[in-house]
Amino acid sequence: MVYSLPMKDSIHTVIFDLDGTLLNTLDDLADSCNIMLQHFNFPLRTIDEVRQFVGNGLGVLAEKAIPNGKANSLYSQALDYLRTTYATHSQIKTKPYDGITDLIRQLNENGIHTGIVSNKPDAQVKELAHLYFSPYINSQTAIGEQERNGIRRKPAPDSTLKVMEILNTAPEHAVYVGDSDVDIATARNAGIPCISVTWGFRSKEFLIQNGATIMANTPQDILTIIANGCQRNIHLS
Repeated sequence: MVYSLPMKDSIHTVIFDLDGTLLNTLDDLADSCNIMLQHFNFPLRTIDEVRQFVGNGLGVLAEKAIPNGKANSLYSQALDYLRTTYATHSQIKTKPYDGITDLIRQLNENGIHTGIVSNKPDAQVKELAHLYFSPYINSQTAIGEQERNGIRRKPAPDSTLKVMEILNTAPEHAVYVGDSDVDIATARNAGIPCISVTWGFRSKEFLIQNGATIMANTPQDILTIIANGCQRNIHLS
């Protein structure tokens, strides 16, 4: 089934979540998490457990992974260790989902700007965007977690609105694409629609329960949905 965007005007900008949407980062996140847990002699986590822990940044991943979360006296040390570990393990097993690279290329060839907003550390977001999506997405429009700079992380709309500002895009011309309830809330808070993808870290049923109304089962579905919501012609090849 191909859903339609509730829009009257052409779409100029598509802003993507990163983990579980553009890139399958789960193995590298799980490995980094377990390296941290092993270092502090905490019980290791399965990949399915880590799948449920991700989406809100490394701070939440560490909180959910270690015993007693933030109440654990070693939480701050564990988080710092996780950040350091993931910085050197973010590009080992990570790869784009099938069809994603072609999707980004096709969007740009059709004159549609693309950006990334993620709760992953900003440095890793920019590195991965450059590695996999250059020259279509640059460092300015690939934004990760920057709470230390006063920029609230998703589901706050701060970074999404920043990308829209950089690309000179009004809300009626933008759409957000993600794989989680956090992404649905982020889009809502930014005043733009959300396309929820079903190949990521959350199930289709979970997404629907959390308010998903526009869904894509393949990357090509995204292009079709956007084409249906545009007033200009979009190449679907």
